[in-house]
Amino acid sequence: MTFKGKVVWVTGATSGIGEALAYEFASLGARLIISSNQVKDLETVKENCLKKCDFCFTQPFDLESQEEIANSVKNVIDKVGNIDILINNGGISQRSKIIETPFEIDKRIMNIDYYGAVYLTKNVLPFMVKNGGGHIMVTTSIAGKFGFPLRSAYSAAKHALYGFFETLRAEHINDNIKVTIACPGRVQTNISKHALTKDGNEHGNMSQGQANGISAEKCARKMIWAIKKNKREVLIGGKELIMVYLKKFFPGIFYKLVSKIDPS
Repeated sequence: MTFKGKVVWVTGATSGIGEALAYEFASLGARLIISSNQVKDLETVKENCLKKCDFCFTQPFDLESQEEIANSVKNVIDKVGNIDILINNGGISQRSKIIETPFEIDKRIMNIDYYGAVYLTKNVLPFMVKNGGGHIMVTTSIAGKFGFPLRSAYSAAKHALYGFFETLRAEHINDNIKVTIACPGRVQTNISKHALTKDGNEHGNMSQGQANGISAEKCARKMIWAIKKNKREVLIGGKELIMVYLKKFFPGIFYKLVSKIDPS
Protein backbone atom coordinates (compact mmCIF):
# COMPACT_ATOMS: atom_id res chain seq x y z
CA MET A 1 0.00 0.00 0.00
CA THR A 2 1.25 3.47 -0.86
CA PHE A 3 0.05 6.62 0.90
CA LYS A 4 1.01 8.99 -1.90
CA GLY A 5 -2.05 10.99 -2.88
CA LYS A 6 -4.25 9.37 -0.22
CA VAL A 7 -6.45 11.69 1.82
CA VAL A 8 -5.53 11.15 5.47
CA TRP A 9 -7.41 12.87 8.33
CA VAL A 10 -5.60 12.98 11.69
CA THR A 11 -7.24 14.31 14.85
CA GLY A 12 -5.28 15.49 17.86
CA ALA A 13 -2.68 16.68 15.37
CA THR A 14 -1.09 19.54 17.30
CA SER A 15 1.05 17.51 19.70
CA GLY A 16 2.39 14.09 20.58
CA ILE A 17 1.40 11.10 18.48
CA GLY A 18 -0.98 13.09 16.27
CA GLU A 19 1.64 15.67 15.32
CA ALA A 20 4.17 12.92 14.64
CA LEU A 21 1.61 11.12 12.45
CA ALA A 22 1.01 14.31 10.45
CA TYR A 23 4.72 14.69 9.70
CA GLU A 24 5.18 11.01 8.83
CA PHE A 25 2.22 10.99 6.45
CA ALA A 26 3.40 14.28 4.92
CA SER A 27 6.78 12.72 4.17
CA LEU A 28 4.97 9.82 2.48
CA GLY A 29 3.13 12.15 0.10
CA ALA A 30 -0.34 11.98 1.63
CA ARG A 31 -2.91 14.73 1.21
CA LEU A 32 -3.44 15.75 4.82
CA ILE A 33 -6.34 16.99 6.87
CA ILE A 34 -5.28 17.87 10.40
CA SER A 35 -7.59 18.67 13.30
CA SER A 36 -7.39 19.87 16.89
CA ASN A 37 -9.07 22.45 19.07
CA GLN A 38 -5.77 24.38 19.16
CA VAL A 39 -6.19 26.63 16.12
CA LYS A 40 -2.87 28.48 16.32
CA ASP A 41 -0.88 25.29 16.80
CA LEU A 42 -2.68 23.71 13.84
CA GLU A 43 -1.30 26.41 11.56
CA THR A 44 2.22 25.72 12.83
CA VAL A 45 1.86 22.00 12.14
CA LYS A 46 0.43 22.80 8.70
CA GLU A 47 3.47 24.95 7.84
CA ASN A 48 5.78 22.12 8.87
CA CYS A 49 3.80 19.56 6.86
CA LEU A 50 3.89 21.68 3.71
CA LYS A 51 7.68 21.47 3.79
CA LYS A 52 7.21 17.74 3.14
CA CYS A 53 4.00 17.48 1.10
CA ASP A 54 1.88 19.44 -1.38
CA PHE A 55 -1.45 19.52 0.46
CA CYS A 56 -2.40 20.10 4.09
CA PHE A 57 -5.85 21.35 5.12
CA THR A 58 -6.62 22.46 8.67
CA GLN A 59 -10.04 21.69 10.12
CA PRO A 60 -10.23 22.78 13.77
CA PHE A 61 -13.02 21.42 15.96
CA ASP A 62 -13.73 20.36 19.53
CA LEU A 63 -14.30 16.65 20.14
CA GLU A 64 -16.89 17.58 22.79
CA SER A 65 -19.11 19.30 20.21
CA GLN A 66 -21.25 17.11 17.96
CA GLU A 67 -22.27 20.19 15.97
CA GLU A 68 -18.65 21.11 15.27
CA ILE A 69 -17.84 17.51 14.30
CA ALA A 70 -20.76 17.28 11.84
CA ASN A 71 -19.92 20.66 10.31
CA SER A 72 -16.25 19.68 10.04
CA VAL A 73 -17.04 16.50 8.10
CA LYS A 74 -19.28 18.44 5.72
CA ASN A 75 -16.58 21.07 5.21
CA VAL A 76 -13.86 18.47 4.60
CA ILE A 77 -15.98 16.64 2.03
CA ASP A 78 -16.85 19.93 0.31
CA LYS A 79 -13.22 21.06 0.20
CA VAL A 80 -11.36 17.78 -0.35
CA GLY A 81 -13.94 15.42 -1.84
CA ASN A 82 -13.23 12.19 0.02
CA ILE A 83 -11.46 10.62 2.99
CA ASP A 84 -9.32 7.52 2.45
CA ILE A 85 -7.93 7.15 5.97
CA LEU A 86 -9.38 8.49 9.23
CA ILE A 87 -7.23 8.39 12.35
CA ASN A 88 -9.16 9.03 15.57
CA ASN A 89 -6.26 10.10 17.74
CA GLY A 90 -7.50 13.09 19.74
CA GLY A 91 -8.22 12.60 23.42
CA ILE A 92 -7.47 13.43 27.03
CA SER A 93 -6.23 11.44 30.02
CA GLN A 94 -6.98 11.46 33.75
CA ARG A 95 -5.24 11.52 37.13
CA SER A 96 -7.82 11.12 39.91
CA LYS A 97 -9.30 8.47 42.17
CA ILE A 98 -12.85 7.26 41.58
CA ILE A 99 -14.08 8.33 45.01
CA GLU A 100 -12.77 11.87 44.51
CA THR A 101 -13.87 12.37 40.90
CA PRO A 102 -17.14 14.24 40.24
CA PHE A 103 -19.37 12.54 37.68
CA GLU A 104 -19.03 15.59 35.43
CA ILE A 105 -15.34 14.72 34.92
CA ASP A 106 -16.26 11.13 33.98
CA LYS A 107 -18.75 12.47 31.44
CA ARG A 108 -16.29 14.95 29.97
CA ILE A 109 -13.60 12.31 29.45
CA MET A 110 -16.12 9.93 27.88
CA ASN A 111 -17.42 12.72 25.64
CA ILE A 112 -13.93 13.49 24.34
CA ASP A 113 -12.28 10.07 24.25
CA TYR A 114 -15.25 7.88 23.29
CA TYR A 115 -18.21 9.81 21.93
CA GLY A 116 -16.01 12.24 19.99
CA ALA A 117 -14.33 9.41 18.08
CA VAL A 118 -17.62 7.56 17.60
CA TYR A 119 -19.50 10.60 16.31
CA LEU A 120 -16.73 11.58 13.91
CA THR A 121 -16.55 8.02 12.60
CA LYS A 122 -20.32 7.76 12.16
CA ASN A 123 -20.28 10.97 10.10
CA VAL A 124 -17.34 9.89 7.92
CA LEU A 125 -18.43 6.26 7.43
CA PRO A 126 -21.25 6.84 4.87
CA PHE A 127 -18.82 8.69 2.57
CA MET A 128 -16.28 5.89 2.81
CA VAL A 129 -18.91 3.26 2.02
CA LYS A 130 -20.17 5.33 -0.93
CA ASN A 131 -16.61 5.66 -2.25
CA GLY A 132 -15.99 1.92 -2.08
CA GLY A 133 -14.06 1.66 1.15
CA GLY A 134 -11.59 3.26 3.51
CA HIS A 135 -9.40 2.66 6.51
CA ILE A 136 -10.25 3.81 10.04
CA MET A 137 -7.74 3.76 12.87
CA VAL A 138 -8.41 4.58 16.51
CA THR A 139 -5.81 5.24 19.19
CA THR A 140 -6.71 3.41 22.37
CA SER A 141 -4.24 2.55 25.16
CA ILE A 142 -3.09 -0.41 27.19
CA ALA A 143 -5.45 1.14 29.76
CA GLY A 144 -8.14 -0.09 27.37
CA LYS A 145 -6.95 -3.62 28.09
CA PHE A 146 -7.12 -3.41 31.87
CA GLY A 147 -8.15 -1.01 34.61
CA PHE A 148 -5.38 1.14 36.07
CA PRO A 149 -5.29 3.40 39.17
CA LEU A 150 -6.21 7.08 38.64
CA ARG A 151 -7.56 6.29 35.14
CA SER A 152 -11.14 5.08 35.76
CA ALA A 153 -12.95 7.20 33.14
CA TYR A 154 -10.01 7.15 30.72
CA SER A 155 -9.73 3.37 30.96
CA ALA A 156 -13.51 3.00 30.57
CA ALA A 157 -13.48 5.14 27.42
CA LYS A 158 -10.61 3.16 25.93
CA HIS A 159 -12.35 -0.15 26.72
CA ALA A 160 -15.48 1.18 25.02
CA LEU A 161 -13.52 2.08 21.88
CA TYR A 162 -12.55 -1.56 21.50
CA GLY A 163 -16.19 -2.63 21.54
CA PHE A 164 -17.30 -0.03 19.03
CA PHE A 165 -14.49 -0.38 16.50
CA GLU A 166 -14.37 -4.18 16.60
CA THR A 167 -18.11 -4.13 15.83
CA LEU A 168 -17.54 -1.61 13.04
CA ARG A 169 -15.01 -3.95 11.44
CA ALA A 170 -17.39 -6.92 11.64
CA GLU A 171 -20.39 -5.03 10.26
CA HIS A 172 -18.63 -3.37 7.32
CA ILE A 173 -16.10 -5.94 6.17
CA ASN A 174 -18.07 -6.38 2.91
CA ASP A 175 -17.98 -2.61 2.34
CA ASN A 176 -14.17 -2.70 2.24
CA ILE A 177 -13.96 -0.74 5.49
CA LYS A 178 -10.71 -1.65 7.23
CA VAL A 179 -10.26 -0.99 10.95
CA THR A 180 -7.03 -0.88 12.93
CA ILE A 181 -6.92 -0.41 16.70
CA ALA A 182 -3.64 1.15 17.83
CA CYS A 183 -2.86 0.36 21.46
CA PRO A 184 0.09 2.39 22.78
CA GLY A 185 1.73 1.93 26.14
CA ARG A 186 4.10 4.60 27.38
CA VAL A 187 4.91 7.24 24.77
CA GLN A 188 6.83 10.48 25.30
CA THR A 189 3.99 12.99 24.91
CA ASN A 190 2.36 15.67 27.06
CA ILE A 191 -0.79 13.58 27.67
CA SER A 192 -0.01 13.22 31.38
CA LYS A 193 0.55 16.98 31.70
CA HIS A 194 -2.86 17.72 30.21
CA ALA A 195 -4.66 14.92 32.10
CA LEU A 196 -7.71 16.02 34.09
CA THR A 197 -7.58 15.96 37.88
CA LYS A 198 -10.55 15.63 40.25
CA ASP A 199 -11.05 19.40 40.00
CA GLY A 200 -11.08 19.41 36.20
CA ASN A 201 -7.71 21.15 36.09
CA GLU A 202 -4.65 19.92 34.21
CA HIS A 203 -2.36 17.52 36.06
CA GLY A 204 0.63 19.56 34.91
CA ASN A 205 3.30 16.89 35.43
CA MET A 206 5.06 14.51 33.08
CA SER A 207 4.89 11.02 34.61
CA GLN A 208 8.16 9.13 34.94
CA GLY A 209 6.78 6.23 32.95
CA GLN A 210 5.80 8.57 30.14
CA ALA A 211 9.19 10.27 30.16
CA ASN A 212 10.89 6.88 29.78
CA GLY A 213 8.54 5.72 27.01
CA ILE A 214 9.18 5.42 23.30
CA SER A 215 9.20 8.53 21.13
CA ALA A 216 6.03 9.79 19.48
CA GLU A 217 7.82 9.44 16.15
CA LYS A 218 8.49 5.74 16.72
CA CYS A 219 4.88 5.23 17.76
CA ALA A 220 3.62 7.03 14.63
CA ARG A 221 5.80 4.91 12.35
CA LYS A 222 4.48 1.75 13.98
CA MET A 223 0.88 2.94 13.52
CA ILE A 224 1.46 3.71 9.84
CA TRP A 225 3.08 0.29 9.38
CA ALA A 226 -0.04 -1.29 10.92
CA ILE A 227 -2.30 0.55 8.46
CA LYS A 228 -0.07 -0.50 5.57
CA LYS A 229 -0.23 -4.14 6.67
CA ASN A 230 -3.97 -3.92 7.47
CA LYS A 231 -3.43 -5.08 11.04
CA ARG A 232 -6.55 -5.44 13.15
CA GLU A 233 -4.64 -4.37 16.27
CA VAL A 234 -1.13 -3.19 17.05
CA LEU A 235 0.45 -3.00 20.51
CA ILE A 236 3.06 -0.24 20.68
CA GLY A 237 5.52 0.44 23.45
CA GLY A 238 8.23 -1.14 25.57
CA LYS A 239 8.40 -3.52 28.50
CA GLU A 240 5.10 -2.21 29.92
CA LEU A 241 3.28 -4.21 27.23
CA ILE A 242 4.05 -7.36 29.21
CA MET A 243 1.13 -6.38 31.47
CA VAL A 244 -1.29 -7.11 28.60
CA TYR A 245 0.06 -10.65 28.30
CA LEU A 246 0.23 -11.18 32.07
CA LYS A 247 -3.46 -10.38 32.39
CA LYS A 248 -4.31 -12.78 29.58
CA PHE A 249 -2.13 -15.73 30.58
CA PHE A 250 -1.21 -15.13 34.26
CA PRO A 251 -4.03 -13.07 35.80
CA GLY A 252 -2.98 -13.87 39.36
CA ILE A 253 0.41 -12.26 38.84
CA PHE A 254 -1.15 -9.38 36.93
CA TYR A 255 -3.56 -8.42 39.73
CA LYS A 256 -0.74 -8.46 42.26
CA LEU A 257 1.35 -6.10 40.15
CA VAL A 258 -1.17 -3.64 38.73
CA SER A 259 -1.92 -1.89 42.03
CA LYS A 260 1.80 -1.56 42.83
CA ILE A 261 2.82 0.37 39.70
CA ASP A 262 3.31 4.11 40.18
CA PRO A 263 0.20 5.58 38.48
CA SER A 264 1.30 9.23 38.55
